[in-house]
Amino acid sequence: MRRLLHALILGLLGAGIVHIVVLFLVPEFSERDAWSRLAMASDLYRMTRLDAEAGGAPVVKSVDPMFYAAACRFDLADGLVRIKAPGDVPFWSASVYDRSGHNIYSFNDHNANSEKLDAVVLTPAQMIDVRRDLPEELQGAIFVEAPIEEGIFVVRAFVPDESWKPIVSRFLEQSACELQDY
Repeated sequence: MRRLLHALILGLLGAGIVHIVVLFLVPEFSERDAWSRLAMASDLYRMTRLDAEAGGAPVVKSVDPMFYAAACRFDLADGLVRIKAPGDVPFWSASVYDRSGHNIYSFNDHNANSEKLDAVVLTPAQMIDVRRDLPEELQGAIFVEAPIEEGIFVVRAFVPDESWKPIVSRFLEQSACELQDY
């Protein structure tokens, strides 16, 4: 009886460990991750609204209702990527994620020189080239040196009340994610 109880406990413990490992591996093997959902919604270098305000179901369901969000996929093998958004909103934040969804870099309007969104995402090798001769149009931009090839740039803007909804929507709709030749 004691051996049976010992074997049963070891079996349950082993099954629990396997279950936990499988749960942690699901995001790595999932075909419905953020990259795949964005790929179904739009092309590379195109800002796509993530929230339901854009019409239809949200691309990513875990978006905070007090924030509107947009994202673009990029491939740094093609060149550096510049993200700009005109206009003033109460608060914005931006994040760069790798293809697997790991956060590489985050910043907000308090880190920006003019509280306007103007960022450049590039690899360390591209950063060396840009530092040699910084173009005047990139002066004042936030440089995000990312050791990745493919990634996602996400912009979130705070909507304090109903009156801000059109302003924040316009901010995100006028945002641009462009491949820069350098």
